[in-house]
Amino acid sequence: MKTTLTWMGLLCFFVSTSFAQKNIDPTPEDISQAKKLREKYTKDDIAILESEETINFDFNKRAGKVTVDHDTKEHLMNINYRTDIHKYEFYDSESSIATFAIKYRNDKTASFFVKDEFYKDNDLFYNDAKVKYMTVDFPVQGYTYRYEVEKKYDDVKYFTVLYFNDEYPVLKKTMTFGIPNWLEVELKEFNFEGFKINKSSRKEGDMTYITYTMDDVPAAFKEDEAPGRSYTYPHIMVLAKSFTKDGVQSTLFKTSDDLYKWYKSLIAMMADDTSVMKAKVDELTAKAKTDDEKIKNIYYWVQDNIRYIAFEDGIAGFKPDESNHVFEKRYGDCKGMANLIKQMLKLAGFDSRLCWIGTKHLAYDYKTPSLAVDNHMICALMYKGKKYFLDGTEKFNSFGEYAERIQNKEVMIEDGDKYIIEKIPTTTCEANKELFKATLSIENEHLVGTCNHNYIGESRAQFLNIYNSFETNKKKERLDGYLSKQDKNILVSDVKTSDFQNRDTKLNIDYKIDIANKVSSFDNEIYIDLEFMNEYKGFALKDRKVDYEMDYKTAYDSQINLKIPDGYLITRLPSNLSIKETNFDVNITFEKTDKEIIYKKSFIFKNGCIKAAEIEKWNDFNKKLIENYNQQITISK
Repeated sequence: MKTTLTWMGLLCFFVSTSFAQKNIDPTPEDISQAKKLREKYTKDDIAILESEETINFDFNKRAGKVTVDHDTKEHLMNINYRTDIHKYEFYDSESSIATFAIKYRNDKTASFFVKDEFYKDNDLFYNDAKVKYMTVDFPVQGYTYRYEVEKKYDDVKYFTVLYFNDEYPVLKKTMTFGIPNWLEVELKEFNFEGFKINKSSRKEGDMTYITYTMDDVPAAFKEDEAPGRSYTYPHIMVLAKSFTKDGVQSTLFKTSDDLYKWYKSLIAMMADDTSVMKAKVDELTAKAKTDDEKIKNIYYWVQDNIRYIAFEDGIAGFKPDESNHVFEKRYGDCKGMANLIKQMLKLAGFDSRLCWIGTKHLAYDYKTPSLAVDNHMICALMYKGKKYFLDGTEKFNSFGEYAERIQNKEVMIEDGDKYIIEKIPTTTCEANKELFKATLSIENEHLVGTCNHNYIGESRAQFLNIYNSFETNKKKERLDGYLSKQDKNILVSDVKTSDFQNRDTKLNIDYKIDIANKVSSFDNEIYIDLEFMNEYKGFALKDRKVDYEMDYKTAYDSQINLKIPDGYLITRLPSNLSIKETNFDVNITFEKTDKEIIYKKSFIFKNGCIKAAEIEKWNDFNKKLIENYNQQITISK
């Protein structure tokens, strides 16, 4: 009897397993569709056959807040062979996830292990981000799952932006907003030009339903150093302006005045105790001979002594931490650091204010009242009839210099019950000039001589960031390696530098150099490869679809002077090379005199970018650049 039951159990198991497998394996039609999609999307492993997002607004009477239910359903298909992916969803203290599930095509829930943990990134403006995620296994081509997420926002102000593009291509994307008649909301459309997005609207009782549909949505580009996605991809910003309940209208974010009013309410919650930092402010200002020096001492002290972090909890995602907490802990986020600079400057007798700003990553300005318009905070100093902006997260910025990421961006400056909108000043590439000069001669088939590097602006800040990343006890060794480009044929010695602690002067490095493997002699001729810096060599932007954005506007000049040995004449010089486009200008020239060869290079990226339309021209030029670098100089007796 026991044997019979076991056999019967096994039979039932195999039958049920076979039945279940039969219901989840891809059909011939699935496999055929997957193959066709793979031909279309050659670089993608997954396609979303259909994505439906439903957004409904409700009211929490007890909290007096408009809430949002955001539900997403996706039909996922593996269009490659075996594939593993991560499905994830972010949330925080102002939102929650009720459903996070993957189902087989037979509607049975797949038991993938779900992890739930805090998320940390290098971005600037943070609330307490958490993430739920799971690894999803697609065993064969054509395999499908149905993905479901139900997410709830406790306050509509935190529900800001929805994008059509996903990390995978989407065959059909639908977004439906259910808007009750008691809620005033604007759906602001961005980057719709050039895309076929259909919009429809219908009324049902007290509800208005607005639906957006887009077919054949390409996957978001997976490219580094790209513009923020708000510049590139079609998306909708949800602007909840007011709601009316029981005959009473309550304003949310109707104008930027309302946005500032909310920010100001967060500042009012702060309880700064500046007594803990008074002694330090007195110390920093006691020996200063001018007000400028007092300001710099405070600003640079914060840069040097407060460690930047990008992680806060709850409302602190938007509320600055008290200055005394940041001072005592010696760390803080951009908001806490801005507030510390403000309070220390106030103690020193200056008019300093908090500022909100969206970095270059964001395409918005303060004409749009939304929490999505800014992601950073800095401090403004009203001084001698001008406004100066101080960013504690920029570790090596000089007073009066501004990082590329905030230049020309609108800034909202606190001004009591009002506010001031200004733009951060912008600079030219010349403000970030980097110069290199070498004076060389030939000795025993080596190039030997002296070199000089000179940096200002953001080129100086970038170098100092690199230098200060070196281990303290190995800085000399690491600096030598940096200057020699880790090339075993280049020997660097006798390095002398300017004061790296002084942010207000040009940064200067002088050293001796000995380069092997660049000179060879045959009979009465000497062949010289004068290229050892190789700037931008191999900097090709392959298969790139979007702009390439540099850290800052660049102006780089190089000059190498090579002394001609006595009794020799120049018989061959490499050809000159140049290109001039809207966003980049490169010139490479060789000159000769009776006594020396002068090799000059100039790379100018005046807007700090290479636009997508220029990439092909840049790549063609880069090939010529490599060819030019590989040419030799010939001198003969």
